[in-house]
Amino acid sequence: MNTPQSGIFALGTFAHIYLEFDRRSRHHARTLVRAVASLREPRTTLGGVNMVCGFRPELWKEVVPHGLPPEVAGFNRDLVGPDGYAMPATQHDAVLWLSGGSYDVVFDTARQVVHSLDSVATLADETSGWPYHHDRDLTGFVDGSENPTLLEAPTVAVIREGAPGAGGSVLLLQKWKHEAARWDALSVHSQEQVIGRTKAESIELDPRPEDSHVARTDQDVFGNIFRRNVPYGNVEDHGTMFVGFSADQRPLVRMLESMVGIPNGVRDALTRYTKPLTGAYYFVPSTEAIRRFVKESDPD
Repeated sequence: MNTPQSGIFALGTFAHIYLEFDRRSRHHARTLVRAVASLREPRTTLGGVNMVCGFRPELWKEVVPHGLPPEVAGFNRDLVGPDGYAMPATQHDAVLWLSGGSYDVVFDTARQVVHSLDSVATLADETSGWPYHHDRDLTGFVDGSENPTLLEAPTVAVIREGAPGAGGSVLLLQKWKHEAARWDALSVHSQEQVIGRTKAESIELDPRPEDSHVARTDQDVFGNIFRRNVPYGNVEDHGTMFVGFSADQRPLVRMLESMVGIPNGVRDALTRYTKPLTGAYYFVPSTEAIRRFVKESDPD
């Protein structure tokens, strides 16, 4: 039996840090995996820190050739729509998502992680996040209205037993900057037309605009995704960290293609008020797959 990394489903955490790393060129891929596997989740009287680790799919395949579905690939090229709108590819080699009940503990853990990995990897990107009004993003709308429940989430997010990469998950990580002034200048009615839901009650519009965010990311069309999005940033510069897990990469890919208008030329209206700054896919192995590397000797 292969067990998914528990932090994927650790709802209710108030502090988040996302660390993306690139392998130092002199080291083997296996060295980076072993170093990440050797990290420990600290425990304190204030509560533990959840640690979810993932790797560029091509890097994990280099180390474990049959350890994930063969079609899974990194975000290696910009995704460009018919009108030229682009989602940038900023793929890195590894990601660590730390979350916990208080920022100080998560911050201290993040510093330890960066120090521990310094000899084998460089920190390429760091982002901190937090929940906003329980389940809303910084547009003021509920985020993840169609998210599966915790009982349903493993069937959506985790690769089934017996398949390559069993117990693992495919993660899409994107940082979206909000064009806050332009968004705030819209009336509530106009904002609701962009999102496709009411702002106060989060009720889907009927009919919903074809270019609304709800219509362009409809999980009934593209397949279910387990979202763990959080806001990031400060008063002047902020947005949403999209954190989406799936047992199958195709729903994630098709959703992004729909947002840029690839299928029919209709672009997600929300992309006129938000801008993607990063984009990466990571394979998040099962806990058993990671533990196999803990006591390995360094191949370098």
